Amino acid sequence: MKHRIEGYSLLNGRGLEIGAFHEPADLPEGCSVEYFDALDAEEAAKRFPEIDASKLVNVDIVGDIDQRDLRKSIRSNSLDFVIANHVIEHVASPIAMIEDIVSLLKEGGHLVLSAPDKRYTFDRDRPLTTFEHLEAEYAEGVDHVDDDHYIDFLKHVAKHVFKDPARDIEGDLAFARSRREHAHVWDSVSFKDFLNRCQSTLGVSFLTLYESVGDENGIEYFVALRKNGSLR
Repeated sequence: MKHRIEGYSLLNGRGLEIGAFHEPADLPEGCSVEYFDALDAEEAAKRFPEIDASKLVNVDIVGDIDQRDLRKSIRSNSLDFVIANHVIEHVASPIAMIEDIVSLLKEGGHLVLSAPDKRYTFDRDRPLTTFEHLEAEYAEGVDHVDDDHYIDFLKHVAKHVFKDPARDIEGDLAFARSRREHAHVWDSVSFKDFLNRCQSTLGVSFLTLYESVGDENGIEYFVALRKNGSLR
């Protein structure tokens, strides 16, 4: 995506990309990167047969963000950058994910992050996720996406499954869960607000270096941030 190039151009040194899947970031020279994901390439190919398996990245670290495996797998304050495109909408606690990523970054390190703008995706009919909802999940230490999130996904994105009285809804729910479908929903304005409010909740400061919104790129809120302060 052309609008991401300027954000990536800010990066150098050693970094991590989370959930690169079959679309890893096109990084400038001088960057070295490892890949973190919940599935290795072999399992991802089985779970998502619609994707060309030859394009899947080789995953260096297999782990579960919801179980805080980022912190368990990587030394704190050791990375120059972290990239996570279209990952945060899948996780149980987006605030916890931001907390863990920031803990991995050196002072002055970069976070490049994007989330789908619901207006341009299959989430268009779903309600926006409020910050209060996310803050409550963070405070409770939520470590898995519950079925209520996936039922909301099915009700708005796959409405047809509820129209057939013989339909196996439990099977549809299990399928959505296995693919870790979108648990949380934002547009560009609400996601920017989410990031701003995370700073207060987590006691960290970000400096926005570059952003591109859905109205410009037709798909997402994309931002490059610099860590400008430490967690409490």
